[in-house]
Amino acid sequence: MTEPAIILVQPQLSENIGTAARAMANFGLGDLRLVTPREGWPSDKARSAASGADQVIDGARVYATLAEAIGDLSFVYATTARSREVAKAVVGPHEAAAATRARISAGNAVGILFGRERTGLDNEEVSLADEILTLPVNPAFSSLNIAQAVLVVAYEWRLSGMAGAALPFAADLAAQAPREQLIGMLEHLEAALDDAGFFRPSEKRPHITLAIRAMLQRAGLTEQEVRTLRGMIAALEGRPTRPRKTAKGAETTERGKA
Repeated sequence: MTEPAIILVQPQLSENIGTAARAMANFGLGDLRLVTPREGWPSDKARSAASGADQVIDGARVYATLAEAIGDLSFVYATTARSREVAKAVVGPHEAAAATRARISAGNAVGILFGRERTGLDNEEVSLADEILTLPVNPAFSSLNIAQAVLVVAYEWRLSGMAGAALPFAADLAAQAPREQLIGMLEHLEAALDDAGFFRPSEKRPHITLAIRAMLQRAGLTEQEVRTLRGMIAALEGRPTRPRKTAKGAETTERGKA
C-alpha cells in the first residue's frame, strides 16, 4: 500500500461520493472505499460529479460493514469535528499526513474514515479507529461537506510528500535590473521631484529621499520596469520622446498626437 485509503461510511448522496473522488484524484489518492452507500453503487450521479476522476470511481469498493472495509488496515483515523466520549489521541491534518506517510513507508496500511453528511461517525465507529483526526474549523460553524473534508486531508497528504519537490509550474520571473540602472532611475526621479518643488521643507529632503529609495528597491524592478518608470518621469517633465513617425510620415520627438 502506497497511499491511505479513504473510507466513506454510509454516504447519503451519490454526488458527494463523486466530489470526494474528484478531490482524491486532485491530490493523487485512488483507494476509495464505501460502506453501504444509501443510493447504491455504481452511480451515474457520482461519476458525473467526479468530473473526470473515473479511475477513482471505477476502483471504488463497496462493503457491507465498516469492520470489513478496514479489515486489511493496520492504522485508522476517524475524522470528526466534535469532542467524543471515546478516549483517543486527537491530531490535526498536517500531523496526521506526516505520520501516515511514515507508517506507510514502514509497511503499514492506513485508512481515514469519514462519516455521514448529517451525523458523521457514531461513537462505535470512532471506537474502531486508532486516533481522531480533526480540522481547525470555526467552532461556531464546524460542519464540513464530505468532499471538503476529503480535500483538506488529501491536500495535506500530497504536501507531506513534496519536501524539495517542484510545483507543477512556476512564475516566469524576469531578472531584476542592474543596480546601475536602478540608481540612474532614482537620481532621475529625485531631480524631477526637486524641479517640481516636492521636497518641502528642504531640510526633510534626505529623509524623504531615503524613504523613496527604500520603497522602490523593495519592488525588485526589472530592466523594462525601470525603463517604463524613466519614461513616465520624462513625460511628467515634458521632455521629448524618442524620435517617432507621425501619421503623415514626418519624424518628431513631441509628445501626444501629431
